[in-house]
Amino acid sequence: MNGNGVLNLIIPTVHDQRMGVVKEVRIDYVTPWQRAHWRSIESAYNNTPFYLYYKDALKPFFEQKFEYLFDFNTQLTLTLLKALQVDAKVECTKTFSPYEENDLRLEIHPKKARRPDYRYALKEPYYQVFEDKFGFSPNLSVIDLLFNEGPQATTYLHHLAQTLVTL
Repeated sequence: MNGNGVLNLIIPTVHDQRMGVVKEVRIDYVTPWQRAHWRSIESAYNNTPFYLYYKDALKPFFEQKFEYLFDFNTQLTLTLLKALQVDAKVECTKTFSPYEENDLRLEIHPKKARRPDYRYALKEPYYQVFEDKFGFSPNLSVIDLLFNEGPQATTYLHHLAQTLVTL
């Protein structure tokens, strides 16, 4: 979220002719997306209460070059879990498991999250810098929650998890 509204930060990938394994999707560095993403994050969150506390943990992701998107996402996930002080074991499956009924892999999707009837929407508001201009914007990103709420972000997520269990 910035002064103009919701901003999508998409990492470009190298498009291969064949469908490959997720771990083999390469990041495309032809355009300077890292600099553009970091400037957008800095511009959007520089005035948030906790930006100064967490920016140093995230900035390297927009300076260091990762060959594979999977590695970027895995390391970013681990960094965010550490910032949130969440003790979680992250494991990768060795094989693909077919989708099952109520499989969250089919539910958690950025396009679905924008629908008003999305059942996993973060509907409980928390402070956001641009809230006075746009109102509360649910389902932005964990960095939005972290930069705006700081250590309280973990409490918010625990409360959200309890709410989802009752759905």
